[in-house]
Amino acid sequence: MIAPLRDEALAEDALLLHFGDAIDEATSARVLAAAAAIARHLPSLECVPAYASLLLRFEPAAWRGEAGDTPHARVRAAAAEVLASSDVAHAPSREVVIPVLYGGTYGPDLDAVSRHAGLGEAEVIARHAAGRYRVAMLGFAPGFPYLLGLDPRLAVPRRADPRARVPAGSVAIGGMQTGIYPEALPGGWQLIGRTPLRMFDMRATPPSRLQPGDRVRFEAIDTARFDELQGRDA
Repeated sequence: MIAPLRDEALAEDALLLHFGDAIDEATSARVLAAAAAIARHLPSLECVPAYASLLLRFEPAAWRGEAGDTPHARVRAAAAEVLASSDVAHAPSREVVIPVLYGGTYGPDLDAVSRHAGLGEAEVIARHAAGRYRVAMLGFAPGFPYLLGLDPRLAVPRRADPRARVPAGSVAIGGMQTGIYPEALPGGWQLIGRTPLRMFDMRATPPSRLQPGDRVRFEAIDTARFDELQGRDA
């Protein structure tokens, strides 16, 4: 059974379910399991998971009742019924391997992360690549994955001077999170490497390579492999 702590009407066509306030694996797992269950049982609702909440988007006209119940009340009741059912389990997940060329011009902040952690650059790379991450949510920009599971030794504050342009594919650390810039964007996370894979493509279905709930593993590669994969993924 998964029961949100509270819910909030955000707009005429939106209801937000709150599962807590923490950014952690357990809360994220509850949100993702709830999103999977609601999407399965109530396919007319659009489910948008965040770290500790789940946004439900709906067509108000389709949820108006004859007894005067508001669309929000009917969506709330339907979602509560799903979450109270015994078949709500952990959301299904797939594992995605993301190749990364760490350091150098592709990871200009690797040295800063190394110094902050008190570790050698090779150790930072080894620890980052050894992590087993879960996509908690997509946000900031289309296709930007927020990944939980970073080694606590690698946590580092965001840059004091954000960059006006971060190259697409940049793998970065911001606080206790790691993520991948899907496009060339402004950003203040610490850049430690870059993947040659295209992370967001409007021509693809779905456009984002990673989805909430995916398990992610990073694989360190060399320049030759980077160039090879970039050519394939162009």
